Amino acid sequence: MRNSEAPARKAARHKIMWPLLALAMLYLFNLIVMPGFFKVDIIDGHLYGNLVDILNRGTPLIMMAIGMTLVIATEGIDISVGSVLAIAGSMAIFMLEDSPLWVAILTALGIGLLCGLWNGILVSILGIQPMVATLILLTVGRGIAQLITNGQILSTTNERFEYIGKGYLLGIPFAVYMAAAVFVLVYLLKTKTAFGLFLESTGANRKSSEFAGVKPRMIFMTAYAISGLLAAAAGIIYSSNLSSADANNAGLWYELDAILAVVIGGTSMRGGRFYLGGTVVGAIFIQSLTTTIYSLGVPPESILLVKAIVVIFVCLIQSDVFRRKLISIKRKVTAS
Repeated sequence: MRNSEAPARKAARHKIMWPLLALAMLYLFNLIVMPGFFKVDIIDGHLYGNLVDILNRGTPLIMMAIGMTLVIATEGIDISVGSVLAIAGSMAIFMLEDSPLWVAILTALGIGLLCGLWNGILVSILGIQPMVATLILLTVGRGIAQLITNGQILSTTNERFEYIGKGYLLGIPFAVYMAAAVFVLVYLLKTKTAFGLFLESTGANRKSSEFAGVKPRMIFMTAYAISGLLAAAAGIIYSSNLSSADANNAGLWYELDAILAVVIGGTSMRGGRFYLGGTVVGAIFIQSLTTTIYSLGVPPESILLVKAIVVIFVCLIQSDVFRRKLISIKRKVTAS
């Protein structure tokens, strides 16, 4: 009996097991309540349907969540990514008025990188608490985006720029390929270079890492820089999808969804080991939940409440302590 239970217990302890289970439960609910939820049509060689929309619209969140994973692995947090998304998206469309596409994209990515480096300097060099350090850019960032757009909603008709967020390649949204490329690159950075090992070691125990010769400041700076860069890439996709830049609403509350995706994916807020695959599953779960809520016609004023209840439930089933207490209660009830 023990041998037959061992694989199940081992699978249950794997961090990606629970986000996958939560995603499967959500899709099972959709299958029962809305069978048409899974319908995928091919129109002019392009795939259309809720599942395709989830991947397409979830691309900015996936990118931001991957960057957030690296930051959380340092026992930090970056609550400015939504504002960085707004800055980068606004700058890209602003630059398109008088500059080539590649200049606009590089400028937007460069600004995101600078924002990430700014957060990294505040956290790793000046020693400011990550929440406070990134709160500065969270607040100021929207103002910077407003200055770029002059308080207006900028729009563009640049077809090559619109292709980034709206285009299709081999029937699949082009943005999905971008998210996949980002995941592969960061995964290779984690597994094929010393950065992943140093990131986990400094996040788990900074003092011990320093004694071992690791430079935590450089690791932390790199993590925040990547987070800012990926938030900017998400901003480009976001503004390209809408063909416009709204400094007020672009990326609003995305930082919270990114943090939730990382936590649901199994990465601990206490730093140390991180799980990129779990983060991607967590981001897809968040986007799937959002799509489900809208498909059910939930009133707008109740969306955040419904979303919060589901996320709390998912976090509870991930908790070892919570599951042990449930098992203990079940045994007591059975014994009585």
